[in-house]
Amino acid sequence: MKNVEQIYTNCLAQGSYFIESNGEAAVIDPLRESAPYIARAKEKGVKIKYIFETHFHADFVSGHLDLAKKTGATIVYGPTAQTGFAKHEAKDGEEFKVGKLTFRVLHTPGHTPESTTYLLLDENGKEHAIFTGDTLFIGDVGRPDLAQKATNLTQEDLAGWLFDSLRNKIMPLPDDVIVYPAHGAGSACGKNMSSETWDLLGNQKKTNYALRADMTRDEFIREVTDGLMAPPQYFSKNAQLNKGGYESFDQAMEKGMRALDVTTFKNQLADKDVLLLDVRSRWDFVKEHIPGSLFIGLDGSFAPWVGALVLNLDQKILLVVDKGREEEAVRRLARVGYDNAIGYLDGGLEAWKKAGEKTAKLETITVEEFIEQQKNSDKAVLDVRKPGEYNSAHIASAENVPLDFFRETDLAKVLDSEKEYFMHCRSGYRSTVAASILLQNGISKLTNVIGSFDTIKESDLNIVGSCPSLVS
Repeated sequence: MKNVEQIYTNCLAQGSYFIESNGEAAVIDPLRESAPYIARAKEKGVKIKYIFETHFHADFVSGHLDLAKKTGATIVYGPTAQTGFAKHEAKDGEEFKVGKLTFRVLHTPGHTPESTTYLLLDENGKEHAIFTGDTLFIGDVGRPDLAQKATNLTQEDLAGWLFDSLRNKIMPLPDDVIVYPAHGAGSACGKNMSSETWDLLGNQKKTNYALRADMTRDEFIREVTDGLMAPPQYFSKNAQLNKGGYESFDQAMEKGMRALDVTTFKNQLADKDVLLLDVRSRWDFVKEHIPGSLFIGLDGSFAPWVGALVLNLDQKILLVVDKGREEEAVRRLARVGYDNAIGYLDGGLEAWKKAGEKTAKLETITVEEFIEQQKNSDKAVLDVRKPGEYNSAHIASAENVPLDFFRETDLAKVLDSEKEYFMHCRSGYRSTVAASILLQNGISKLTNVIGSFDTIKESDLNIVGSCPSLVS
């Protein structure tokens, strides 16, 4: 159907949707910034009538409030959704007209209590597509543990609801219905999501482990809850913003887009409550950076790592960013609720150096250099990948301290500041982030490893596990 446009944002692995018909449009699960949706409406000559939210998102701040204010559209949530702003709380089975199309509400609790799937009917009343939010992904289903604290339910309770929702509301639909989820591979909202961003429901019935026809309720609960890592700390905070309200995106952008000269930047940096965030490439950071910087590069999973490692959404943030990417950095911070960027270094690191200010570097080697140096070195090996990655395959002598848990780990107790460490992950992105945090904690005898282990032979390293490449 030409009326449906998927707007996929890779850095968040998030899909929002713009659907238009006969002069009217609906937006489903919009990103924080309103401009892309308003531009589409203007280009197509349509009025945005509804903003459908599938649930209270936890991994990003939705743009429903700003978009509603700018367009007059009605915000729609499913049953039981309680908010701090005006919205329409839909009933199960309720229908909404957008031009010649119809959206039918299917209440599908489980990921969260208010989780709702929107069934799109074409102008002839035929079931065409479902917008499933985090209820059903391609290859997976939504994790049932995120709403526990807000509901006083267990993850097993919510998983049971999810089983019922899938069996009673989604699986009875025709096989040719298209599944449009809110996320794909890379999102922490599920465990085994596909890189595909849509599929036919019939194919999901055949291939998605959670939709097996012979699966019992107990089996579903056990499999869906098995192996869940603790969610990133910002998830509950983003969900609360989506539920209660937030500062406008435009205000956050205006505040963050302040170009600060070196003197002003340095004066701001003297405030102990300010975080210095370097978002350049890992190679540029290791070569030279401002001492005390936290590195989280824009070219990696920037927003999720900020959310995992910067504990306070109200944190004042000063940015070191490549020329021309300032707006991108501030926008991507705001997408996950960090609205308090207060400016960036005008002229970047070159301006800092020209002013005679000090810089630091991080000793870094390639994977090939690491293999050679490790043979005759007493340095410890620190693996900062996820526990599952480490358990699949790791260097025999390596200690695992996952970057995901750095903020809840007493690094001074776990690691020895007098000890020398090789640090590695899968590509060097996470190890560079981790190294910047260790430097802030007084652990400085570090050699960072950047590069892929893909082409390394098993005989080159003493590997424990079944995957010698270390990249599974």
